[in-house]
Amino acid sequence: MSERDVGKPAFEMKQVSKVYPGTIAVDKVDFDVFPGEVHALIGENGAGKTTLMSMISGSFDDYTGDIFVNGNKVDLRSPAQAKKNGIEMIYQELSLALPISVAENVLVGRLPRKGIFIDKEKMVSETFENLSKVGLEHIDPMIPIEDISQHEAQLVEIAKALGNNPSILVMDEPTSALSREEVERLFEIIDGLRKMGLAIVYISHHLPEIFKIADRVTVMRDGHRIDTRNINDVTQEELIQMMVGESVTEFYRHDIFSGEKVRLKVEKLTRYGFFHDVSFQAREGEILGIGGLSGAGRSELARVLVALDKRDKGRIELDGKEIKSRNMAQALDEGFAYLSENRKTEGLAPRLNIQDNILSALVPRLSKNGVYDKEKGDPVLMKLIEELSIYPPDPNREVSNLSGGNQQKVLMAKWIAIEPKVLILDEPTRGVDIGAKVIIHNAIEALAKEGRTILLISSDLPELVSLSHRVMIMRQGHFIKEMQKAECTEESVLLAANGEGA
Repeated sequence: MSERDVGKPAFEMKQVSKVYPGTIAVDKVDFDVFPGEVHALIGENGAGKTTLMSMISGSFDDYTGDIFVNGNKVDLRSPAQAKKNGIEMIYQELSLALPISVAENVLVGRLPRKGIFIDKEKMVSETFENLSKVGLEHIDPMIPIEDISQHEAQLVEIAKALGNNPSILVMDEPTSALSREEVERLFEIIDGLRKMGLAIVYISHHLPEIFKIADRVTVMRDGHRIDTRNINDVTQEELIQMMVGESVTEFYRHDIFSGEKVRLKVEKLTRYGFFHDVSFQAREGEILGIGGLSGAGRSELARVLVALDKRDKGRIELDGKEIKSRNMAQALDEGFAYLSENRKTEGLAPRLNIQDNILSALVPRLSKNGVYDKEKGDPVLMKLIEELSIYPPDPNREVSNLSGGNQQKVLMAKWIAIEPKVLILDEPTRGVDIGAKVIIHNAIEALAKEGRTILLISSDLPELVSLSHRVMIMRQGHFIKEMQKAECTEESVLLAANGEGA
């Protein structure tokens, strides 16, 4: 859709504001989305976009300003009021209950019944109907969520929202756990919903996605709406400039690595059912990229290297010494560190403050005779807060109150603090804004220059290609190709990951 002078918005906000103690998170913002439109909302972490969308979903009862649905003024002071007005929100952090079935998740709150009993036959058929909307007809509705993949869970979340027949759908980073192939499928789903007349608000940090799927785009910065533009009337460079408040022309580097000392040597490493006979070497100061499609075995390899999961066979050497760690604590002592792709459940303690999170892996070094002295870690703590531009720079701030980008920087700081020999980074910039991405990239490069060996697992092809000195492609549990810097492009990595030219 390109014309905005006919018809009325499906949803409209006028001069809405939300104030936290000491902070104006959203300041007199106007925003609307029309039926059959995908309206992208972008901005750096902390810009106010998630707060704005939380207003739509009824998360706040103290916002100011006016909200209209189909031209009628409404109060969205609770999630129930939002649902009543046809609004569904799909959050970046999934709200699914892992131990229970797909069907129970999709139909939560509206399970069909026969008298006092659940009508299982109808539950299965209704779940199939909803799963078919997102291309998941092959999923057994009765298996628990924990038995399906991350990208399938993301699509189940969308199916769950569509089951309520919304007229307004808010999607917060819906592709964060999806491979490129799955992203394309999701875009087909979104396009179908658009043609059905749904009004879709699409929040993403991936600008190429915005240009592919959106009709209009609104940029927020520091709680303000900077501008709203038709997607055909704006460039990526202009959007970046609006987001960060200055011109940003270069995010990626292209330096060549010439080091020779082998730091990490892996021979025939295997975890049955996930990856088999994996062998490679990584040098001191090298950023070794590991590319591949979702399900290729990359994260599983990382988990075995740090002894989170048991290896079935194979040998790991660090600086010529065989490593036989039985758990992650031993792996840390040997010189490994692992930044997981899921910062909320593996890596951060959201209810603890910045200080406790960053220093958590240093507890043994900061303890004497069983007594933990966190003040000994203050120099390291403050140095990392400054170097990674963690905001606000308050060590006592609870991590759950930070933006996603700053949470990721806290997790990065936690592992930098222990000065590992090998740092494994699994999707280190997933779901963070451009500014945070630049800071994390700079930190990665600085660590390599200090002599750390970096294993970079990333589905962000520009990131993988530009940061890595060399890329190994993984497919179906095997390394199938090694690519030197000179031959490494986004296209060549994608082709290899799909099994072409391997």
